Amino acid sequence: MTSMKRNVLTAACGLLAAALVGGVLGSAAAQQATSSRMDGLAISGDKPIQIESDQLQVKDQDGTAIFTGNVKVVQGETLLQSGVMTVYYEKQEPAQGQRSGDGAQGQQSAEGGGQAPASPTSGLGSNIERIDVADTVYIQSGEQTATADRGIFNMKTEVLELTGERVVLTEGNNVLVGCKLTVFMKSGEAKLDGCGGGNGRVKMQLDPKAKDSSRPEGGERRRKTN
Repeated sequence: MTSMKRNVLTAACGLLAAALVGGVLGSAAAQQATSSRMDGLAISGDKPIQIESDQLQVKDQDGTAIFTGNVKVVQGETLLQSGVMTVYYEKQEPAQGQRSGDGAQGQQSAEGGGQAPASPTSGLGSNIERIDVADTVYIQSGEQTATADRGIFNMKTEVLELTGERVVLTEGNNVLVGCKLTVFMKSGEAKLDGCGGGNGRVKMQLDPKAKDSSRPEGGERRRKTN
């Protein structure tokens, strides 16, 4: 169980790092496919990770670990919430002595005088194939948030996808809306696609007041009266 927990923590850490949306919100290109450089995608390995859920179910034969019910993953200032988080592992073959009908060694174990029985997670490999989150996905990092219906993080290709009827990226009063966010971890690139149909466009709302927040109050008025 210890190995499984360690793998889940590593995977969740990667998911949170991949889901940071600051670089996307910094883009001013509101078009059908918006691409921008993603910043700050490094995993904060020195910070502890906390995972909470109502239930954890490990399916050894399927190679999955399923967190269900109010799933919450926290690392530093980054928060991930969803209804379900499923971790898919690469399956590994059991050791020869753990296989059923494995001659004298298997018989000895059955009689209670040999090896201890395999743990419930013995079939789970050390490598994770992908992580799925679903049922109202919410991600927050500082002032940046992202919401979607579902998300998939492919550990092999290092690609994250957030999809839904509305994928909303928010930073302060700046908002980006689409239907599919794709983050390429290897290159640091991100792409936001609009929804299908006639109104399938990426929508962006920028607040110009944010740039003027540091201007002294009344400064503009004084310049006009001089």
